[in-house]
Parts: sequence; structure tokens; C-alpha cells
Amino acid sequence: MSEVISNEPTTSHPNSKHPASVPSPDPAVEVFAVYGVEPEIQAYAMARYSRSSLSMKEALKEITLQKAEKFLNTFYFQYGHRSIADLAHIALAIEKLSILAAIVVADEQRWDGQERSTRYQDFRKSGYYTPSFGNDGTGPDVSSTRTLYCETIESLFAAYEKISQRTFEYLASITPRPAEMKPEAYERTLRARAFDISRYLLPLSTNTSLGEIVNARTLESQVAHLLSQPHKEVRDLGALLKQAALSPAYNANEDSLRALVAEIRAVSPEIAERAERELLRAVRVAPTLVKYADPSVYEIETRRELRQAAAELMRDAAIEPAPLVDLLDADPLEIDLATTLLYGHCHYSYRQLRRAVEAAGEARRREIVDLGLRHRGGHDELPRPFSAGQQFRFDILMDTGGFRDMHRHRRCVQIMQDFSTVHGFDTPPEVEAAGVRSDYELAMKRAETAVEKLSASGGEEARQNSQYAIPLAFRKRTLFKMDFAEAVYISELRTTPAGHASYRNVAYAMYEAVAAKYPALAKYFRVHDVREPMDLLKR
Repeated sequence: MSEVISNEPTTSHPNSKHPASVPSPDPAVEVFAVYGVEPEIQAYAMARYSRSSLSMKEALKEITLQKAEKFLNTFYFQYGHRSIADLAHIALAIEKLSILAAIVVADEQRWDGQERSTRYQDFRKSGYYTPSFGNDGTGPDVSSTRTLYCETIESLFAAYEKISQRTFEYLASITPRPAEMKPEAYERTLRARAFDISRYLLPLSTNTSLGEIVNARTLESQVAHLLSQPHKEVRDLGALLKQAALSPAYNANEDSLRALVAEIRAVSPEIAERAERELLRAVRVAPTLVKYADPSVYEIETRRELRQAAAELMRDAAIEPAPLVDLLDADPLEIDLATTLLYGHCHYSYRQLRRAVEAAGEARRREIVDLGLRHRGGHDELPRPFSAGQQFRFDILMDTGGFRDMHRHRRCVQIMQDFSTVHGFDTPPEVEAAGVRSDYELAMKRAETAVEKLSASGGEEARQNSQYAIPLAFRKRTLFKMDFAEAVYISELRTTPAGHASYRNVAYAMYEAVAAKYPALAKYFRVHDVREPMDLLKR
């Protein structure tokens, strides 16, 4: 930021031959926050620091929306100065999307946001997403498929409601309320614990909401990524995000400003017209920077070819059993790249896949790496599997609900596999103690059978649509790559007693794996032993 030079006389150094030329030892540095500026104009004003001596205040007074658009079209699109878009930050609300779609939206390392919590809210009231079964949505097969789908989701919600209540009653029976704790706080805390258990029954179709704050470059790449996804809901969501960036934004102060304009109009219609233009003008948060975001041919074609390559390499081999957390050994970079590229397009563990990649030979490995780059265009970033070389790589197989919490750790490189029922489901021990294990397992097995039927109802689209009926209890495999600091951070944060049992167990297993491999480093982890008794009222 430009310095504001003080006009006060300076005191010369006694040994200086040129006292008038000595600068002030305390220049008046000015620091201030900026409010009320559209994201693209703010980006333009900040970008001018490298191209102009104007201060921020001077730049903002000079800039108009038309000037900003002209500048961004030239420097961002023509000259490729992509970092300019990093300076435009945009807040977006996304409501009534499925949990499945929310996971895809949040799968962005440069993303900041929050989603509705399954701990603090009853999701029975949320409703759910129903995909279109068939091209026109009509016909006997489509009708029966939709009926099966809806019956499955409604059955899961009914089980969720029943098990939530029964689990709450069980937890209350074993946890007396302390005298100093208010009854409403006691009930709220235990219901949150009960929701932690019953959330295993929520299907991926469950409606949720999230808010995100991203810069325009991240939004542009996020939109392109969403538009390239196999799920129609996610593609439609990408189009809606793009439209939200281009359309007038929601003005939280509109009602009060309209009331103010009405009061002004009663005094002076002329001034009211001016006030209305200034106070109620439509603001578009990214009319320039996101307008060219389109589906990524690179991503679509690479996904198709890598999925085919994984299938050809593994030849329908049985999926071998795998632990909850597997800390992998170091690999030559070429083997790491080839294995990671295929990992996200199958359901095999990294170790099983790695053996096949190693046995395939050097020529085949190079072909696989080439597949990851074959369709890359001039402005395409390298895909995530090429973010390789981390010391700590954990292959984690955990329930999808717990994964959603682990997914928030964006300092990691995360390679997700698809949603599936092939790895089975987790059963929290409390459902046995609460006397609802039979209800729980019956709901899971019915859902698993329905997912298989829905998937077999016709083609790739049917396989994608069937995933919405998968409950969060079913396991999902994800490769987490990180440095030592992140391994310590996750192990410490996610083993705290207030956390969910699912990710507490994962985080502790991560710590144990590192401690076994590097015993001298174990003392640097400040973890909580998940085997110790837990106070259910501690939050």
C-alpha cells in the first residue's frame, strides 16, 4: 500500500550534511478496511497497485464498473493475469441441495464455507432430492424406479426419526443431569449426541444448505468442475452458481433502504430518484470474471479414460479387506502418480492398486500418467493427483458421514473414490445398547438392496442416480496426502472428546500409525486417547 508522507517538519540527524533530504523516521502508514465495493471493482482497485501510484481511495473514486470490466477483459482474459481474480471475494448461499452435491461443492482446496450440521439439527424435516429417472420421466419402468427410490428414502427417514428418539432416551437413562445444568441445555446436548448416531441413516439425497466465500478465480474453476460432473444435479448446480455470479445479488438491506427512499420521496421526489439509483442499484458480484466458465473437456475425457484404464488393469479383481487407516510406504514418484490417477476411478485400496500398477511395468505406468495429461488445454491446471510427493499418505476407509468432517481439512490433498455400498456399513455401538440394532440393520440392508436395483435399472445414469439412496453409514475410501504438521493437527483436533466417535477413531489411528513408524515423533502429538471413557455432556 502507498505510504502517506507526513507534512510535519522532520528533525535532521546531527551528522547529516543534507538535513532537508532526510526522510521522517516514522512515515504515516495508513491502514483501513474497505466496505461497500463490488468484488470486481475491488479486484481492479487492488490490481492497480502494480500498475499505478494511486492510493486505494483514489483508485476507488476513479473506477467505474465499465472501466473495471474493460480492465479485466484485457488483463485477465487476454493477457492471462489470473491472480487478479484472487482479489475479488464473493459470498454465496446454496440452499436445498443434496448432501451428495454438497460434498462435491466443498471438494475445493481453496474453499471457505460452512454446511448445515447433522449434529445440531433434525434433518427429518429437510426433505430430499429426487433425480430424474429416464429421459422424459414417464413410462412404467421410470414410475416403478421412482417409487422404489422414494420408498427407500422415506423408510430411511422413518428409521432416522425412530432411532434418534430411542437413542436420546437411552443416553438420558445413563447420563444424569448435573444440578448446575439447565434442563434445556441438558436435552440439547444429549439430542446432539443422539443425532450423531442417527445420522448414519441419512441418505445422500438429504437436503442441506451451505454458504461459501471464495475468490472469483476459485469460483470460475469450481463452476467449470461442477459443470463437468456425472451427476445432473451437480451440473445444474454449476449453472446456477454461474448465474448467481452474473445476476443481481441479494441485498440484505433492501427493505430498509426502500423505506428510507419512500421517506425521502415524501419530502423531495427529485432527491428520492437519485437516492433510489444510488442505494437500490443492482449489484452483480462477478459479471466479468466468471462469464466464460464452461464444462471442462479435459476433466470429462480424462475421467472417462482413467476409469476405463482402472477397469482394464484390475479386471474385476475382488476388493481385498483393508484397515480403517493405512499409512502408506514411500513410492517412486512415477508409481505414486500412476496409482493415484487410477485410485479415484475405482474402489480398490491404494496398496492393492499399487501392486497392479507396479506389476504392469514401466511402459504401462507411463501410459497411465500420459492419460492424466492427454487432453490438457493451454489454461488447464494439472489435476489433483499430480499434487504428489507428500511424506504422509493415509488410505482411509470410513463411513461417509465421518468423511464429511474429515473432508474439511483442505491443507491435505484428498483423492476421493465414488459413493458405493461395496465396502459395507458401520454400526455405532449405541444402537445395540439402545435396543434398536435390528431396526438399524434392517434399514441398511433394505437400502443396500434398493441401491443395487436402482443401479441396475439402466446405464451409467442409473448408477449415478442410485448413489442418492446410500445412507451415510456406508463406507467411503479416500486418499489423504499431507505433511507432518497437518498429520499432527488432524490427530490433535479430531480426537477431542467433544468430537464424533467416527472421526475420533480415524484421527487416533492416524496418530498410532505415525507413532509406530516414527516412534521418536510420537511425543509431539497432543492427542486424546479415544479408549478412555467420555463425558457425554462435555461439548
